[in-house]
Amino acid sequence: MENRESHSKPIDDVVSGFQTHVEQGLTRQEAENRLRKFGPNELTEKPRPGFLALLWAQFNNYLVIILIVAALIALALGEWVDSIAIMIIVVLNAVVGVIQESKAEQALAALRKMAAPNAQVIRDGLQTTIPGRELVPGDIVFVEAGNYIPADLRLITSINLKVEEASLTGESVPVEKKAAVVLDKEIPLGDRKNSAFMSTMVTYGRGTGLVAGTGMNTQIGLIAEMIQAFEDEATPLQKKLEHLGKVLGTICIGICAFVFVYGLIRDTKLTDVFTIGFLNYLQGEQKDIINLFMTAVSLAIAAVPEGLPAIVTICRSR
Repeated sequence: MENRESHSKPIDDVVSGFQTHVEQGLTRQEAENRLRKFGPNELTEKPRPGFLALLWAQFNNYLVIILIVAALIALALGEWVDSIAIMIIVVLNAVVGVIQESKAEQALAALRKMAAPNAQVIRDGLQTTIPGRELVPGDIVFVEAGNYIPADLRLITSINLKVEEASLTGESVPVEKKAAVVLDKEIPLGDRKNSAFMSTMVTYGRGTGLVAGTGMNTQIGLIAEMIQAFEDEATPLQKKLEHLGKVLGTICIGICAFVFVYGLIRDTKLTDVFTIGFLNYLQGEQKDIINLFMTAVSLAIAAVPEGLPAIVTICRSR
């Protein structure tokens, strides 16, 4: 049973291919078997990372790690204001990032809201109303004005039938449907006059259709799958920012090391080193060396762009 090419076949061939009957529909037993085989007619959600995993992902960033280290060093040096300011920015960045990561779930929830709660079908020759999630490929469905299309349909009859497909194709004007036409296999989605798609709405007329695809095996299901897969891949902006963070972090560490080494060499008295030994010299100059280290670290902290992660995350969330 293949729904991707049903629009390119005559109605009789489609009905035969799905092993159903226009007037009798499926038997209840056959419908139950197909429901077990194909699963319920609903959009499924891939397992999403938990809250702790999302939170960890926000901190698992080179530049953010440098900011945390800088905040800890600033705290150790007694710079309470700088330390608290940096940590507030890091926490804000994490919170906004977690909120942004949840947008895929919000988008999927919006698609689910457009699903038809019930559907009128023929089972064992009788018209009956069943929950939309129990539809299976091969079911014969009745639709009329005001109904959401409950699954992807190959139309069998259409009487002045018009369907709004803006949620799927972006077409703002309702599309007039003609069940009898047979279309080319490669025709675009928006031009398939003999088909109706899940989550679109009938605005005028009525018709019947054969369920050609359910759940994630529908056009709206493909969109839901792409929405969920999109978050798994880093965007070009994220990749560039990750590279920028590594460059800036390396520069900051380089500044710290250069200032410390330069100051140490500049103030070192070679005669004293040779006379008392290098380690003894360092012990004698311990206070000056600590001050020099604090100066180098302060410069490195000042060079870290602590506002960059938060600003970029906020801009991406808008």
